[in-house]
Amino acid sequence: MAEITVYWEDLQPGQVLDLGCITPTREEIIAFATQFDPQPFHLDDEAAKASVFGGLCASGWHTCAMAMRLMVTNFLQTAASLGSPGLENVKWMKPVFPGDTLRLQHHILESRPMRSRPDVGLVRTHWEMFNQHGDQVLHMEGWGMFRRRHPASD
Repeated sequence: MAEITVYWEDLQPGQVLDLGCITPTREEIIAFATQFDPQPFHLDDEAAKASVFGGLCASGWHTCAMAMRLMVTNFLQTAASLGSPGLENVKWMKPVFPGDTLRLQHHILESRPMRSRPDVGLVRTHWEMFNQHGDQVLHMEGWGMFRRRHPASD
């Protein structure tokens, strides 16, 4: 387990975190779709060519999962994260194809203490994922919960 170095107090509105890149393979796209989203355009090259996407593409849920992987690997492992009450405004802007290199940015929009728990702070964020051409492929918003380095005393 990594040492915790980032607490709620360290996460300020206006911060943008670059959380790295990931490149899905054809095999990974098919494996994910086989288990979780078995639509033809995620599984079969010929069916995908005939679809609106024009070729085999990743499930939007796979794109979200890849974003989460980057988030955990490059941020949450060293953050005092306590999970999230959920995401909203999930939008798949463009399809993700095998070999696309995806880059994740995490924008901190708002930060406030949790009223019911003085040891927890809430952080509202928006996630953006871009392909190697600079096209946005994913947009998500939501709240994260983080342990406070200095809990409020009430």
